[in-house]
Amino acid sequence: MAIKERSLEETPTWAIAVVCFVLLFISILIEYFLHFISHWFKKKHKKALHEALEKVKAELMLLGFISLLLVVLQDPVSQICIPKTVAKTWHPCSHEQEIAKYGKDYVDDGRKILEDFDSTDFYSPRRSLATKGYDKCAAKGKVALVSAYGIHQLHIFIFVLAVFHVLYCIITYALGKTKMKKWKSWERETKTIEYQYANDPERFRFARDTSFGRRHLNIWSKSSFTLWITCFFRQFFGSVTKVDYLTLRHGFIMAHLPAGSAARFDFQKYIQRSLEEDFKVVVGISPLIWCIAVLFLLTNTHGWNSYLWLPFIPLLVILVVGAKLQMIISKLGLRIQDKGYVVKGAPVVEPGDDLFWFGRPRFILFLIHLVLFTNAFQLAFFVWSTYEFTLRNCFHHKTEDIAIRISMGGLIQVLCSYITLPLYALVTQMGTSMRPTIFNDRVANALKKWHHTAKKQTKHGHSGSNTPQSSRPTTPTHGMSPVHLLHNYNHRSLDQQTSFTASPSPPRF
Repeated sequence: MAIKERSLEETPTWAIAVVCFVLLFISILIEYFLHFISHWFKKKHKKALHEALEKVKAELMLLGFISLLLVVLQDPVSQICIPKTVAKTWHPCSHEQEIAKYGKDYVDDGRKILEDFDSTDFYSPRRSLATKGYDKCAAKGKVALVSAYGIHQLHIFIFVLAVFHVLYCIITYALGKTKMKKWKSWERETKTIEYQYANDPERFRFARDTSFGRRHLNIWSKSSFTLWITCFFRQFFGSVTKVDYLTLRHGFIMAHLPAGSAARFDFQKYIQRSLEEDFKVVVGISPLIWCIAVLFLLTNTHGWNSYLWLPFIPLLVILVVGAKLQMIISKLGLRIQDKGYVVKGAPVVEPGDDLFWFGRPRFILFLIHLVLFTNAFQLAFFVWSTYEFTLRNCFHHKTEDIAIRISMGGLIQVLCSYITLPLYALVTQMGTSMRPTIFNDRVANALKKWHHTAKKQTKHGHSGSNTPQSSRPTTPTHGMSPVHLLHNYNHRSLDQQTSFTASPSPPRF
């Protein structure tokens, strides 16, 4: 006999107060923790990470709003009725599995009716379900689109997805930073006398005899097919080597910075700032990625055997991205040889957007973002379905299904965060233009202020030509370098090791 659940008017007020107090206490703790992290980012001048944290909070608010909508619309959605013939299609379980788990009556009728009498005889006999929830469409000979209990289970899935969204953001950033730590020692090496001697600008060498040439100008580089195969496996064994880092650093400086600034420019910190800017994109969830996540839910249908192919799609995408990034480095080496077999000084690579797919370096970031989120989504779905329906259920009832989902989830997360993302952070600097993160936050803010003041001065010059010169705001004249405004910042940060010569106009942001 089913037992009638108590409503709030039948529940002791102290029990309600205790539950509300615990929920409020946990929520306030989380809020203060996020506020502490935000304050710490501001104190450390981590503007990009602070904005990334704000974006994560926005995504969590979106998930909370979705959960709130499910609460409000639970009854209306559960009263949407569809024919039984339609309701029997696209189930995660086979018909035999549903009969074995729920019984033939439940599967055929969509519900199982019992008579329930309250012991006090205060309530009249009513019909209730032996399972959780109640199908109000049964009287019409139909089935609910999603039952009330099904919507409750969606609430739990949204919570699990929110937890995994935060976890994958933390793991992604932590693994990427761990991989890039060794780049600091490479950057320090560029300030030594030994490095200056080894890269003597007056020294002539064959391109293939340089360290960069020996790595990329070999027998495997003569054919596009063999070069792709080599680059595919190279990402697993030293995806970013010292020689690649130093050569790409030299090429970036020669292409974008004034002569003589190589020894003072910190390329590693520039990459770190750029990666933090890209991290703001990675933690967000675009509408397109949400649509792809919904399609993932659609594939968990009996007969599709999605466990045999779905977890491998993100793996294939990230492996192709890693091979493409290695291919770009190799093509930079081939361009050096195309210009001549003899090089003077260190090999100079020539950056260009044409090396990337569709001429868009940011497209690779979209693919990395897509792989990271879909992988986190699949892991969240696996944990949720295990919690709701035990380890072996209709979504993964075979041992190989469970093994594939767990192993692929861990492998893709490590491969994408520890190997591909740092490789992207380095290679994406080989685009045609440099990024605004070439300046640290203080310099960037000063330049933006300079730009705003210059625009204001220009506007006053056109609209109020009769204004006395002494009453106009003091601004730099056209042709003055922004470096004059930044003189006071020269020794405030270790980041400011870049020297710039006078330029006719400030860089655009």
